[in-house]
Amino acid sequence: MPHVSWMIERLNSETRAHHANADSHFDVLFADDVSTAHYIVYLTRTYGFEAALEAMLSTTPNLGLMIDLHERAKSTYLAQDMLALGLRPHAIAHLPQCLTIPELRGAAEALGWMYVVERMTLAHSVVRRHLLTKLPREMHYASSYFQCYTGVVGARWREFGAKLDDIASQMAIADRIVAAAHVAFECQHEWVGREARYAQLHAI
Repeated sequence: MPHVSWMIERLNSETRAHHANADSHFDVLFADDVSTAHYIVYLTRTYGFEAALEAMLSTTPNLGLMIDLHERAKSTYLAQDMLALGLRPHAIAHLPQCLTIPELRGAAEALGWMYVVERMTLAHSVVRRHLLTKLPREMHYASSYFQCYTGVVGARWREFGAKLDDIASQMAIADRIVAAAHVAFECQHEWVGREARYAQLHAI
């Protein structure tokens, strides 16, 4: 039986109140009339959050020595998909990014933020299968983001949990990870809500 991370279990339990809001980020892709425009909205607002977070993670002291940030970076895949859907490189470079992500002061805080993004990958195969029935052409050439963990999502999640367990060697550190995850969920929800309102104002 695979090892179950006690820290993942604690995060899952103590941040459960945020999960519905986080999962609602996918709602735009499950609209009855889902279109390429809806998909672009999803990609652009996801890019705005994840690219900004990756920039902060890259400057977090010693984090790169503890976990492979390159293999978990996903903003490049988002950019590839947007390019495949017709967005210009200049437009992608000037997409709005979430500016409320704080400077991450250490690995505990950074891993709490990473939990929010890594958790979303657990749904990627389900979302992609759904979109294959609705947007098969787009999924053929613009689904690298949803496929970036294909075949390794379970392994990556277990590796992430093991790293959390290693770093949370003291209760105070574990508490900081959980506190950071709460802040990250709230920041992500505020960002997605803001971008959703923007999309409504400009009518998909």
